[in-house]
Amino acid sequence: MAESDQTRDYLVYATKVLSVFFETRTDVYVSGNLFIYYEEGNPEMVVAPDVFVVFGVENRQRRIYKVWEEGDRTPNFVLEITSKTTRSKDQGAKKGIYAFLGVEEYYQYDPTGDYLTPHLQGLRLVDGSYVPVPTTTLADGTIAMSSDILGLELHLKEKAMRFYDPATQRYLLTHEEEAAARQTAEARAERLAAKLRELNIDPDAL
Repeated sequence: MAESDQTRDYLVYATKVLSVFFETRTDVYVSGNLFIYYEEGNPEMVVAPDVFVVFGVENRQRRIYKVWEEGDRTPNFVLEITSKTTRSKDQGAKKGIYAFLGVEEYYQYDPTGDYLTPHLQGLRLVDGSYVPVPTTTLADGTIAMSSDILGLELHLKEKAMRFYDPATQRYLLTHEEEAAARQTAEARAERLAAKLRELNIDPDAL
């Protein structure tokens, strides 16, 4: 379970925007905080990533995820919203389990800055071991990392993590964020139209 408001907010954000991004794909499953059992008959062989994406399985809701019932498909991408109290698991046990399961990309984000510097870090599985994902610092100071698995970038700007789509050059938004942005744009357009009418200019004629 999320241990703070920030942890919960980023867990919800990441799960929602990735679900929206892949919503037209029937073969991509996005979830988070869900038990993944990876050895049949052994209930102790379980892990619960904060956010994960699996390619090649049905896009449907699940109560739990049993690897042997999913064609032995394990997560391709994992994001842990980490902190000082979960550090030992995220850096130790979970990291080892994810490598064992063949998780190709493992990202960690520390929203409170308890111990990770920079607050967002990525690992990529190469020959069974994790190596750091290269980072790029943009002109505005944003730290960017590319996820080959997702086809997205993970950005860290002023300690805030966001997913960025290089194809559209836009940050991923939840449906709620998109609706709010649309309402803001419509309100701005209405204010502009009202101002034009005050100047005896018909905005519909422009």
